[in-house]
Amino acid sequence: MTSGLWEHVLEGVWVTIQLLVLSALLATAVSFVVGIARTHRLWIVRFLAGFYTEVFRGTSALVMIFWVFFVLPPAFGWQLVPLWAGTLALGLTYGAYGSEIVRGALAAVDPAQREGGIALSFTPWQRMRLILLPQAVPEMIPPFSNLLIELLKGTALVSVMGMGDLAFSANLVRLALQESAEIYTYVLLIYFAIAFMLTRSMRGLERKLKAGVGKAPRKKAAAVRVPEGSGVS
Repeated sequence: MTSGLWEHVLEGVWVTIQLLVLSALLATAVSFVVGIARTHRLWIVRFLAGFYTEVFRGTSALVMIFWVFFVLPPAFGWQLVPLWAGTLALGLTYGAYGSEIVRGALAAVDPAQREGGIALSFTPWQRMRLILLPQAVPEMIPPFSNLLIELLKGTALVSVMGMGDLAFSANLVRLALQESAEIYTYVLLIYFAIAFMLTRSMRGLERKLKAGVGKAPRKKAAAVRVPEGSGVS
């Protein structure tokens, strides 16, 4: 490929990274808000959070992108630019999956920890912030890492809006060169490189968060000296 075509592909990479970061931030916020709401003591809060989760998990991300970009404008009289439409659709969709990760991790915390917070007269928010989340968040990292990789691959769906992401840019280059194997091999390698860096970063975060959680600091065992002639072998 010529340098001009490479620049076009790199612009697509930059758009994909922007979309990934923005939609991941939205999905993370949605995951924690909805996931925590699903453990709320009021049934109406749990019902609304569960309804949202089921709706967005049960619908196609591609159809949601179409709906946000093509249905909302005539219905409400305003138009989202493709970047924000993609961010909204992907963030809400993948946030529904993330909310189940949060709910499951909170439910896995030892009930004795909750009881200890109640015994200390902590408010529900204090129990969540000081006891439950510090123990649950490290357990969320591996499934969140998988969800982040799925979100990266899901960003290719925004090409249906004509958004110049990596998939859209690669298709334009393919049409210009009439060469599919070379172009899509490069695209696969680029997606793999981004996914690999994300995976390594999430593993590093997991190790950092799990360091010392619920464990006493390890101490080296002191060497025991046996006096000579004691008869102990």
